[in-house]
Amino acid sequence: MRVRPFATLLVLLGAALTACASPSMTPTLSPSPSLAPSASVSSPAPEAASSSGCGATPPAPVGATTAGSITVDGQSRTYLLHIPGGYDATKPTPVILAFHGHGMSQGALEGFSDLEVSGSLVVYPKAVGSSPKDGWQGAPYASGADDVAFVSALIDTLSGRYCVDTDRVSAVGISNGGGFVALLSCALPHRIAAFAVVAGAIYPAFNPGCPTAEPVPLIEFHGTADPITTFEGGDRNGTPLASVPTWLARESQRNGCAATPTRTKLGTDVDQDTWTGCQGRGALIAYRINGGGHTWPGAVAASGPGVTTQTISATSLVLAFFADHPRR
Repeated sequence: MRVRPFATLLVLLGAALTACASPSMTPTLSPSPSLAPSASVSSPAPEAASSSGCGATPPAPVGATTAGSITVDGQSRTYLLHIPGGYDATKPTPVILAFHGHGMSQGALEGFSDLEVSGSLVVYPKAVGSSPKDGWQGAPYASGADDVAFVSALIDTLSGRYCVDTDRVSAVGISNGGGFVALLSCALPHRIAAFAVVAGAIYPAFNPGCPTAEPVPLIEFHGTADPITTFEGGDRNGTPLASVPTWLARESQRNGCAATPTRTKLGTDVDQDTWTGCQGRGALIAYRINGGGHTWPGAVAASGPGVTTQTISATSLVLAFFADHPRR
């Protein structure tokens, strides 16, 4: 397991805070941040929300990834679960739900995302079905299973077996898994605190959004040269695929944010767009990777076709975003 340097993360967080200025009707360009590391000041963490599993002996080995299953609607649903080495059954621990792409294995996502560096309980659920109908809900190739019910039941199961901070359950996904995370932001905003979409496949006919739902924190990454879920949208699998700008406009409207984001240049190939004025718990940050492919930014292992930027680390940015956006 790799440990990523966090110097770049601290720089990017500083840029995000700089971007939170008053809304503007025209794009605001901020200068690129310095590449020198900077100190951070942490506020005292709010009291964690304990689950019923606090105090119980963990049923799986600590410091390892093991397979598990639950039955939902009479169907066996499987997942991988990584329990951090420092897990303490008396201290509520955050949970990260990580959703693989269509045709991608859970192990591959675990390998290139490196989410275990968070110290969270990281669970990698598996989609069901037979090819080609073996994707997550919200896509034309979805299996037809109620994946939302699966996720809700999985949160219940983990909360009963482990000491979970129920206000810090977050979700991240890539490709079809990213599209499903967007769907979950509409279906389970009362159970999942924050959402991250990487190279997301958003099919409006199957995943229409929820413009009047409560605002939620959302972070997004997409390459302009993505050959699978194209940045400008179009037709895929015989169904319209939303363009990234159209989908982000939908999300900014839902969150009650300013219509136009503030843009910050990061290095030579990444634009960070931050929407201000969002309502309630709403937050919206998007990273446009110019020339980037259908990949996980910052990944060292192969994560998909096309160029993988090393200017930013999606893992570092997602984990910082999740830490900043509990439900409480």
